Amino acid sequence: MVVKIGIIKCGNIGMSPVIDLALDERADRGNIDVRVLGSGAKMGPEQVEEVTTKMVEEIKPDFVIYIGPNPTAPGPKKAREILSKSGIPSVIVGDAPGIREKDKMTEEGLGYILIKCDPMIGARRQFLDPVEMAMFNADVLRVLAGTGALRVVQNAIDDMIEAIEAGNKPELPQIVVTDKKAVEAANFSNPYAKSKAMAAFAMAEKVADIDVKACFMTKGMENYIPMVAASHELIRYAAKLVDEARELEKAMDTVSRKPHAADGKRLNKTKLMEKPE
Repeated sequence: MVVKIGIIKCGNIGMSPVIDLALDERADRGNIDVRVLGSGAKMGPEQVEEVTTKMVEEIKPDFVIYIGPNPTAPGPKKAREILSKSGIPSVIVGDAPGIREKDKMTEEGLGYILIKCDPMIGARRQFLDPVEMAMFNADVLRVLAGTGALRVVQNAIDDMIEAIEAGNKPELPQIVVTDKKAVEAANFSNPYAKSKAMAAFAMAEKVADIDVKACFMTKGMENYIPMVAASHELIRYAAKLVDEARELEKAMDTVSRKPHAADGKRLNKTKLMEKPE
């Protein structure tokens, strides 16, 4: 059986560019077929309604993943409303602000994966240009991958795929990705590597705190520009920490790798020169 997955991307969080790629890293997986619709950087109610309606009425996948910032905002709420009524199993993937409405998402019949280390960007015009935006997201992506947060998301989606493939109704995930969940999924062997990843996770959470204050709670460019600049420096060093963690694992030849087989099975290996099983 080929499982058809619909992914809706509205706005952007660090996980957005790779959520589909993480399911088929070599583009040779035969048991899934993915369709992606998006509204670019914007996530207003009109844009979100258009792409979400098209997904459920025209593409009609076996399940839907909606990903974007702040699941409590008006645009994502419109997506939640449409998906809740669609009868298609659906999961909201978002950042920390969504935590305050996770119970509402459950009441709406939706799953959720809310990632605490996927921070808001320093979105002040005097500071943020396309280059700065790209560099920030590159650093966030390294933190997501290096702490294990990406693997938590990937595993949750793979669990749904396997359930549908077996002819069962998928259990919708209800996950808040914490530092503990992330590093457990990363399978570190070196305790210092694990500690560095935990530190990077905490730094990314702090980035979100700083940027929320700088973008929504602070007036005067002389006050908020240093704040957003500081947050981007902080995520840069968080990315360096996860690099250091991986280098420690490399030195011990214990990097955890979990590739997909062509049939979708999740494989496992640690030694560089061994085959995954």
